[in-house]
Amino acid sequence: MGASGRWWDAESILTMMEGSVAPEPPVTVSKMSGVVLAQGIVHLTYFADHRGRRAWRSSLWRLTETGWRIHFHQGTLAGRLDQ
Repeated sequence: MGASGRWWDAESILTMMEGSVAPEPPVTVSKMSGVVLAQGIVHLTYFADHRGRRAWRSSLWRLTETGWRIHFHQGTLAGRLDQ
């Protein structure tokens, strides 16, 4: 789930990215924190600012045979960092 409320899956992300070669401005990340929930499962949270669009981000990561893979991600729009 994105900060806009849109539901994304692998197919919709790949479709959205087709033909996109323009570089994006960097995303400023702060307040990053990770918590191990179980062996091979981590909950990551952080605050992201992309050209003034601010959101709290939360994702669940699983360790697989091929490395860390995201299992779930959600973004929630926010105002200032201290809100």
